[in-house]
Amino acid sequence: MLAAMSSADLRPTSQATAVSRDRGDACPGALRLHAADDGALARVRVPGGVLSVRQAEALGEAAGRLGDGDVHLTSRGNVQLRGLADGCGAELAAVLDAAGLLPSPGHERVRNIVASPLSGLDGRGLHDVGPWLSDLDAALCGSGPARELSGRFLFALDDGRGDVAGLGADVTLRATGDGGAVLDPGAVRVSAQDAPRAALLAAETFLEAVRESGGGVWRVAELNLPEGELTDRVRRRLDAGGIVRSSLTEVAAAVAPGPSPGVVGHALSAHVPLGRLSARQWRELTGVAGTELRLTPWRGVVVPAPDQSPRQRAESLARLAAAGLVTDPASPWPRVGACVGRPGCGKSHADVRADAADTVDAAGACPLPLYWSGCERRCGHPHGDRIDVVASADGGYRLSAVRSGRPTRTAPMTDPDDLAAALAAITS
Repeated sequence: MLAAMSSADLRPTSQATAVSRDRGDACPGALRLHAADDGALARVRVPGGVLSVRQAEALGEAAGRLGDGDVHLTSRGNVQLRGLADGCGAELAAVLDAAGLLPSPGHERVRNIVASPLSGLDGRGLHDVGPWLSDLDAALCGSGPARELSGRFLFALDDGRGDVAGLGADVTLRATGDGGAVLDPGAVRVSAQDAPRAALLAAETFLEAVRESGGGVWRVAELNLPEGELTDRVRRRLDAGGIVRSSLTEVAAAVAPGPSPGVVGHALSAHVPLGRLSARQWRELTGVAGTELRLTPWRGVVVPAPDQSPRQRAESLARLAAAGLVTDPASPWPRVGACVGRPGCGKSHADVRADAADTVDAAGACPLPLYWSGCERRCGHPHGDRIDVVASADGGYRLSAVRSGRPTRTAPMTDPDDLAAALAAITS
């Protein structure tokens, strides 16, 4: 039985914000580096956040030899390597290719897939999305049209618990208790076997609509179509592809948080403060992992440990804590995020990571998570209810309490030391 949610919550395209961009998609990748103030930046797509230990070791090696030595996690469970030296692109590509991280160079920027990181590990999901992940990635890399997707286009594979279903993906598959999956856009149920191909067909349908509109659209939410038009197009495309589907007026509604730090089922979960892993922390993670790591969209890492005893898991978790990773579920750190800020980004008005770290205790007392941004672009900011802390050109900050169904409340903040008072003003 599907949990009820009004079809009004299916993000109809009539409510989309029409966008027509006058430049190409400059989203960085592993082969298209971005020039930042701290050196070149590479964004390595890691579908589902899943890395083999060998792949993780290769990334750590590349970060140390070619970059700033750290591994940076993104809000999509991908990896960024920063501080890369000029002219290292070919060497970096060779390292990534040898590790199996570039299965299709022509698709490397479009392999944006988030997946429930605890799927198959804690007994809470309705379907292990691991096979979906492998099949969707292979289908994506084999699709000629999919090369045209924006580097910002996102797929989400939710095992039914509702964790990644709430991340604002362009195409979402959500497992159902009867062994199938709900596809959005399309608002249809398909079989588990057909789910990955249905997701790809939905993305290709989006691309067709973009071409017909004249281009310049990167995300489903930006597509300006009459209400229900994209849903109808997806359904027709599924029918033409021989995918049996049943229409829905309601889909699963529950939204769950990401993994808490600690031992969770047959896995270890650690949060990475501000998404930045030192070389030592990365080595500890690969050292306690058996076969793989799972990077999460909440800048955390899940280490599957099905073969470890409870005592071994506790010892492994203690190793991660000793390395400075967050393993205590009561820590305020999982509720605090930030963009890279100064000095890495020339557009940032402040060193937001330092300010976020200095005020983490005050943030922990807030009922909403906080995200610090160095400018109005708010790169990497999360979805859902939150406090946006945005630096301004005058050296201060503006706080905004973003809550669904409520007016946004704002307050200025001259000094980060005043965070507790500013939070009280907009959340009381």
